[in-house]
Amino acid sequence: MKDSELSKKAQTWLLVLRLGTGWLFLYAGLTKVLDPLWSAEGFLRNAKTFSGFYSWFLDPGMLWAANIINEWALVLLGVSLILGFFVRPSGIFGIVLMLLYYFAASAVPAVPNGFVVDEHIILILILAFLVAIDAGNFFGLDRFLRKQEKAKVENY
Repeated sequence: MKDSELSKKAQTWLLVLRLGTGWLFLYAGLTKVLDPLWSAEGFLRNAKTFSGFYSWFLDPGMLWAANIINEWALVLLGVSLILGFFVRPSGIFGIVLMLLYYFAASAVPAVPNGFVVDEHIILILILAFLVAIDAGNFFGLDRFLRKQEKAKVENY
């Protein structure tokens, strides 16, 4: 989406949404990274949907990898959204991550805070929106990178 297709007010609120969502993911990741006792084990043991799939991650080698990937995926997703850097690929990865959380945390369709829709689905919708409108193009590094790439192409 081009800047000219959104008013300055809409672009500003898009930035606020991207920053707020980025902070949510960054904080969630940092609290895990900085807590030496944190592990996804309890979450995985209590998986409500597809519990057989999630129990596969409880093998010690897999649990270690799941912990590292979980912690740093949240941190990197948050940084990506805050900086507006690679928002599309990180947003797609974030959608996959939220789907994994959603099925583990909920006995679908009976989710704790409603029917089918919970906070994971809301985050999926926000990420899908940010991906669809290419939110890194609005006050983000993706815009700068695209301008650099365009200048390279024009100079050849």
